[in-house]
Amino acid sequence: MGFSTLVRTKDVDTVIHQNDEGGADHHTRLGKSLGARDLMGFGIGIVIGTGIFTLTGVEAKNHAGPAVVISFAIAGVISMLAALCYAELAAAVPTAGSSYTYAYTTIGEIFAWIIAWDLILEFALGAAVVARGWSGYLQSSFNLPQAFFGEEHSVVNLGAVFIAAVLGIIAAVGIRESKWVTNALVAIKVSICVFVIVVGIFFIKAANYKPYIPPSRPDTSGKSGLSQPLWQWASGSHATAYGLTGVLVATAVVFFAYSGFEAVANLAEETKDPAKDMPRGLIGTLVICTVLYLAVCAVLTGMVKYTGLSEGAPISDAFKQVGMGWANVVIGIAAVCGLSSVILVDIVAMGRIGFALCRDGLLPPAVGQVHPKFKTPFRITIFTTIVVCILAAFVPLATLAEMVSIGTLFAFVVVAIAVAVLRRTKPKMKRPFRTPAIPWLPIVSAVSCVALMSSLAVETWIRFLIWLVIGLLVYTFYGRKHSRLATGEKAIAGVDDADPVDV
Repeated sequence: MGFSTLVRTKDVDTVIHQNDEGGADHHTRLGKSLGARDLMGFGIGIVIGTGIFTLTGVEAKNHAGPAVVISFAIAGVISMLAALCYAELAAAVPTAGSSYTYAYTTIGEIFAWIIAWDLILEFALGAAVVARGWSGYLQSSFNLPQAFFGEEHSVVNLGAVFIAAVLGIIAAVGIRESKWVTNALVAIKVSICVFVIVVGIFFIKAANYKPYIPPSRPDTSGKSGLSQPLWQWASGSHATAYGLTGVLVATAVVFFAYSGFEAVANLAEETKDPAKDMPRGLIGTLVICTVLYLAVCAVLTGMVKYTGLSEGAPISDAFKQVGMGWANVVIGIAAVCGLSSVILVDIVAMGRIGFALCRDGLLPPAVGQVHPKFKTPFRITIFTTIVVCILAAFVPLATLAEMVSIGTLFAFVVVAIAVAVLRRTKPKMKRPFRTPAIPWLPIVSAVSCVALMSSLAVETWIRFLIWLVIGLLVYTFYGRKHSRLATGEKAIAGVDDADPVDV
């Protein structure tokens, strides 16, 4: 295959107008029903989850101490840089597929396929990981059999399969139903975060903040070989806990807490006014989540000395340690609700990425057909839900968790590059929202993401590369030949024309 074939690009104007009334692709349009508040609901729904309920305690205790607040702040700033890049592209090119489509219009088909393959990995693993976490909270709250609901002793995690299947059906039935469920769950868990902040502030002791950045010492976690961070393996240096290095190591880990906000960009095609609503939805999501994260971290490390924090359930345990054990039930409910919304948005996002791939012919078009009644990419959503259920049933949570972060960071790098490239190749394109400080902001965003990727384990990089190789084989033997750019088709074969539909 020639290099020119690999880097062929879609025309930006074609992408922008493919969802217009009377457009060439009118038979594959999704309905428009989302506003800025709905987008923030989806964004908060996927961002606030595992990070706020577990990573705060783990990283404060093992790496950063009370300075875990700084770790969350740095991760939030890096995420905001990426969000500004996403906002420009999502407002200017409002289509399903997010960074996949942005790459397709800027740096070429092969790179678009790679990023889409990467996003499928990110959201599938993210949903599976959180489903197992949901099952664990349920087991703890109701003392259910660990063989089917626990993390450590389960053979087949039926709890994880159950919640993934239920939420997958909701995602397949309709985006409106999905947003109702998500908004309800978000309201509950945001209320609980506010509860933790307002009530916990009365139990803060200034002595618990000293030292704010604990002195550096060798990391005794025992990480070596392929389990150590890439930068450590490459440099031959020894990892340390606490100190400035500990804060930065914690930053790479807690970045997982912000992963998923980019799923909002996948809903651009279903947004009523993407020019205004997408920037508001993306930036609003991060602002709200960052404020809540920083406040919860500050309260948590003020309530309990960082050395005494629980790694499994730090927030509920902190209230137990200050004599408010009854709060366990309330926080447990919030955890279940929070994790449920994360799974739902992950599955919704996967369906939209798959839909975009099918519409472009890189996957069989029939798989991505819009359901005549539900007005959603029903088949691809059901298929991805089945994959999530299989992963959640059999694969341990720890094996998958870091893969989510590397997939997210890789997508952020591609989007940053796409913003800079489009500014040069399409300078006159209408941009309702413009990323500031071009090209410096995208450059800083990309470099920051690569730096965080280097803090992930070598074995995570190996798994990621294996997944990409599998994706390249699929592209080589199917996508490259059936791509609409390769065949020159103006309509997708096997999909009958139909009138436009709304959700």
